Amino acid sequence: MWTALLLLVASLLVTLVWLAGRYESSRAQERVERDNAEALADIRAGLGRNVQTLQALQSGEPAPGEWQRRAQALLGEHREWLRLEWRDAGLRVRASAGTPYRPGAYDRLGRDNAEPDVAQACTNARRLSGPAYAPSYFLPQADGLGLEVMELCLPLAHMGQPAEYLVATYALSEILGGMVSQSLTRSQDLSFTEADGTRLAVRGIAPRGGQVFSSRQLLDLPGETLVLRLDSWRGAPQLFPNVLTALVAAMSVALLLVLWLLAKDTRRRLQVERDLADALAFRKAMEDSLVTGLRARDLEGRTTYVNPAFCQMVGFPAEALVGHGSPQPYWPSELAAEYSQRQAVRLSAQATPPREGFESIFMRQDGRRFPVLIIEAPLINQHGVQTGWMSAILDISEQRRVEELSRASQERLQATARLATVGEMASLLSHELNQPLAAIASYATGSLNLLQAQPAGAGPADAEPLGDIALAMRRIAEQAERAGRVIRSVHDFVRRRESAREPVAAGQLLDAVMPLVNLQARKLGVRVSTRLAPGLPPVQCDRTMVEQVLLNLARNAMQAMDEAAVEDPSLLMAVRQVPGAGGKAWLEFSVADVGPGIAPEVRQQLFTPFFTTKAEGMGLGLSLCRTVVEQHGGFLAFEAREARGTIFRFTLPAAPAH
Repeated sequence: MWTALLLLVASLLVTLVWLAGRYESSRAQERVERDNAEALADIRAGLGRNVQTLQALQSGEPAPGEWQRRAQALLGEHREWLRLEWRDAGLRVRASAGTPYRPGAYDRLGRDNAEPDVAQACTNARRLSGPAYAPSYFLPQADGLGLEVMELCLPLAHMGQPAEYLVATYALSEILGGMVSQSLTRSQDLSFTEADGTRLAVRGIAPRGGQVFSSRQLLDLPGETLVLRLDSWRGAPQLFPNVLTALVAAMSVALLLVLWLLAKDTRRRLQVERDLADALAFRKAMEDSLVTGLRARDLEGRTTYVNPAFCQMVGFPAEALVGHGSPQPYWPSELAAEYSQRQAVRLSAQATPPREGFESIFMRQDGRRFPVLIIEAPLINQHGVQTGWMSAILDISEQRRVEELSRASQERLQATARLATVGEMASLLSHELNQPLAAIASYATGSLNLLQAQPAGAGPADAEPLGDIALAMRRIAEQAERAGRVIRSVHDFVRRRESAREPVAAGQLLDAVMPLVNLQARKLGVRVSTRLAPGLPPVQCDRTMVEQVLLNLARNAMQAMDEAAVEDPSLLMAVRQVPGAGGKAWLEFSVADVGPGIAPEVRQQLFTPFFTTKAEGMGLGLSLCRTVVEQHGGFLAFEAREARGTIFRFTLPAAPAH
C-alpha cells in the first residue's frame, strides 16, 4: 500500500510538472513569436523610411558636390548604410559617399565585384518602377572578419522613365542593431538567416540555458526574401502557483526523507573532516621537521606560504613574509633590481626554471648574506591549473665553506708541486749555467792572450787582433745576457707569474743557441747543420725557455755520440710546419744525431726525474724540457732514426696571423 501510494503521488507530481512545463513553454513561445513580429514590423517600417529619405536626397536636382555633402550627412545618421551612390542610366557612378563608421569597407574586395548585384537590383527596380533589393553577399574586411551586405536600388524617374538610380548598400547586422528595439536584443538572439538556417547576421546574446525558444518570420522585400529568426534563452519554465498547493503533501513526505539524508550526510562530513584534520596535522608535522625551506608564491609574485625552516633560515617571522610581494625583505638591496626582473620573467612563463635549480644570494634579518640553492616547480591545483610557484631553498653556506677549504688545499698542493719543480730547475741551473759561464771564461782568456801577444809599438797590422778582441767581448756580453735571461725566467716561474710569450722566428731561436752548440761541437769534433723549411710562421713561446730546450737536446746528442766514439759525428737541427687540430698551425723542432740510439730498458724511464745514464748527470734535463714544451701546449717525443741514431721532436704553436 505504501509503495502504491508513493507511486501514485510520484505519478501525480510528474504529470503536474509536465503539464506546467507545457503551459509555460507555450506562453514563452507566444512571447517569442510576438517579439519577432514586432521586430519584423520595425524593420519593414525602417526600410520604408529609408526609401523616403533617399528620395528626399534628390530633391532640387543637386549638383554632384552638393549631393555628396548631403549623402555624407545621411551616412552619419544611418549606421545601416555602408555606401550611397548616384548612378546614371548606364549605371555609371556620378557621385558616391562611404560611411564614416567603417572606413575602407571595400578596400580588400573592391567595389567592382559588387557590380552584378547592383545591376540585378537596378533591373528589378526598373521592372517594378520602385525600390528593389539584390540578394545579400559576404564582404570580407581587413581585420579578418567580414559583413553580410545587401544592395538597394531606387530608380529616379524623368518624364515617366527611369533616368538615374540611387544605390544604397545595407549592412544586415546594422539593420538588426539600428532598426530593432534594443530591449529585444538585450536578452534574446536576433538574426537574419537563409532558408536552410545559415546565419547571415546576428545581434544580441547567444542562446544559453536549459531551453531555447525560436521564432521565424519572413521578411519579403522586392527582389529578395530573408528569414528573421529570434532565439530566446529563457530558462526552463517555472511552475504556475496552483501546483504549489498540490505539492504540499509531497513536500512533507520529502522533508522526512531529506532529514534522514541530511543526518547521514552530516555523519559522513564529520568523518571526512576528522580525516582531513589528521592529514593536515601530519603534513604540518612533516613541514615543521624539514630543514629545507619551503616557499609558495602566487602568479603575481606574492608569498602565500613559508615553512618554519625558511623563516629560521632568513630570520624573519612568517607574518613578515606572507602576502609580501617584490622586493622581498630577504633580498639584498644591491641585487633587488636583478631579482625583480628575474621574478617577472619567471611569472610571465617566458623561462622554465632548471630542474637542477639555480644559486642565489639571500640576506638574513641582521644583514648577513648567505648563498642558497633554489629549486622551483609550478604549483598545480586539483583542477590541473597552475596557481603559482613552489620553491625549495637549501642553505649552501657550509657547502661553500667546504669548497673553499678544498680549493685552498688544492692551491697549497699546486704550490708544493711548483716548489718541487723549482727544486728541479734549481738543480738543472747548476749545470745549465756552466755553459754560458764557461764560454764567458773562454772568451775572456782568449782576449787576455791576444792582448799579451800584441808587441809594443805595433802599427796598422794590429787591426786584425783588435777586431778579434772586439768579437770576443761581444760574445762575452751575449752570453752574460743569456745567463741573465735564464735567471729571470726561473725567478718568474718561482713567483708564479705568467711566462712572457711572444712571436719569435724559428731561425732566431736556432741562431741564439748556435754559438754555444758550435763551441761544444768544435770541442767534440761534431759537424752541426741546420735546416729550416721555407715560409715558416713565427712561433708563440717563451724565448729563453725554448732556447734552453734546444740547447739541452743538442748537448745530450753530442755527448751521446762522444761517449759512443762515433767516427763521423753529425748533428742536424731542423724546423718544419705541421698541421694541428682545428686548423691551427704548429711548428715541429727536431734534433737528430747518428749516435748508438736509446736502449729499450732506458726508453720507459727516459723522462723520469732524477733518472740518468751519465756518470755525472742529475736526470733533470729531459724532464724539465718536457715540462716546458707541455706548458706551451706541445709534446716532446723521440724515435729511432732510419739509418742510425735518434731523433727528438717537440712541437710549439705558431703565432696568430694578426
